[in-house]
Amino acid sequence: MNKIPLVLYVAASLVYVLHFIKCSSTAGRIATLTLITAILAHTFVLGMQTMKMGQIPFVSTTDAVSAFVWLLAMSYLYTEMTTDERAMGVLIVPLLAVLKIIPAFGEPALTKPPVLNSAWFTLHVSSLLFAYASFALACVIGITYVLLFRELKEKRLGFFYARLPPLHILDIMNGRAVTVGWIFLTIGVTIGGIWLGQVQTKSLDPRIQAMSLSDPKIFMVIICWFVYSFELYARKTIGWNGRKGAWLSAVGFAIVLLNLLPIGYFLTKSHNF
Repeated sequence: MNKIPLVLYVAASLVYVLHFIKCSSTAGRIATLTLITAILAHTFVLGMQTMKMGQIPFVSTTDAVSAFVWLLAMSYLYTEMTTDERAMGVLIVPLLAVLKIIPAFGEPALTKPPVLNSAWFTLHVSSLLFAYASFALACVIGITYVLLFRELKEKRLGFFYARLPPLHILDIMNGRAVTVGWIFLTIGVTIGGIWLGQVQTKSLDPRIQAMSLSDPKIFMVIICWFVYSFELYARKTIGWNGRKGAWLSAVGFAIVLLNLLPIGYFLTKSHNF
């Protein structure tokens, strides 16, 4: 059942590519409908996992990746439907399909350790995943900005110029996505610190005791927070908008992916429940 959303995300990716190449309004509508179907199927799978566990499936890294894909899909769909702009779907939806491969073939957690039965934990993970989804959107918007900028700089008003929003709109969208992501990242880190302060003195679980700045996953989250804090500061004080902001968004999201996947699966001693 977990593979059905993957198939639908792949189908949606193909239709978004067709829409981007052909600039077909019919293909655009079909792409949106296919994405909606994929999200509904993904929601059903997450709902079934929640019923089995009795909790929102946030326990393992595989669960977190699946929830991240769902949140990113929902965030992009909201952006598309409120702006009536589908051009960025050609980058975002294939990313959804690639990331969904991991939970589609991985094993979700079947039980939740008692130490994680806390509203603070749920808020911590939810906030971070929503922040990561916002940063993913910012990264894709930044990439589209750079592609369009290069075309305009070379005075070749062609492929991207005809398909992407104006530069100033992309820059505004990038700034808003980074701001929303930074707010939720700050909330997630703060709540995580509160939760850790409550459980670390009570639990003997070695994974809880390993939670400190020396753990790669926690350290990289802090690095991520500083990168996006600098981006917001640079935008407001030294005029790092446009291309520089776009590249910072790409660097920040590269850190997010590094932390979510290789570090989350292989290097952390604390976040591997």
